[in-house]
Amino acid sequence: MIHSMPYHAQSWLEFCKRHGIRMDVKELLARTTGRTGTECMGELFGRPMGADEALPLVKEKEAIYRELFAPVFEEVAGFKAFAAQARGLGLKIGVGTAGDKHNIAFAMGHLQMATAPEVIVGGDQGLPGKPDPAIFLEAARAMKVPPNQAIVFEDAPFGIEAARRAGMRAVALCTSHSADELAGPHVIAAVRHYHALLDTRFLEQILSRGQPHVA
Repeated sequence: MIHSMPYHAQSWLEFCKRHGIRMDVKELLARTTGRTGTECMGELFGRPMGADEALPLVKEKEAIYRELFAPVFEEVAGFKAFAAQARGLGLKIGVGTAGDKHNIAFAMGHLQMATAPEVIVGGDQGLPGKPDPAIFLEAARAMKVPPNQAIVFEDAPFGIEAARRAGMRAVALCTSHSADELAGPHVIAAVRHYHALLDTRFLEQILSRGQPHVA
């Protein structure tokens, strides 16, 4: 939905600087994007970490991210128009994210969607992060959508893999990764922005094949 990855990268750099940690941020992102905050801290510090220890660190890191991203906040181009079209076609929209309630509120507050998603499942609800499929499966369950009738829109390899494990098809959003990095047998399209899906009448084609749900 949002073009946030550059600002997550910057926030990790600042967080590591504050804590005296030397880390290749590209490598860290590859190991953590799509995982929950607690899981990310375990990866960064190289050891299992309980919630009592991890959550204050997560709070600090994500506050840095929001501070950096807020002045330049942007959606992935065409997202709200695409969501509005999906709504108009009678499709359901759900959000499955590793972000916590604070990042979810931040994103939704800035997006100002005309209609909120039916379901939002976050990374602080006790489910394992991606590539485990639990977050996507819970979103589909809450929307009463069979997994094989859901389409995941993802910009990270762990998310693409989570969709595969969930038995869902996926659309790769190539905002921070190449189509090759987001490839898979279940990936039915790879685009840089949602305007490309609008221009190719993606949803109408899906509906014409009798596949009526989008998540």
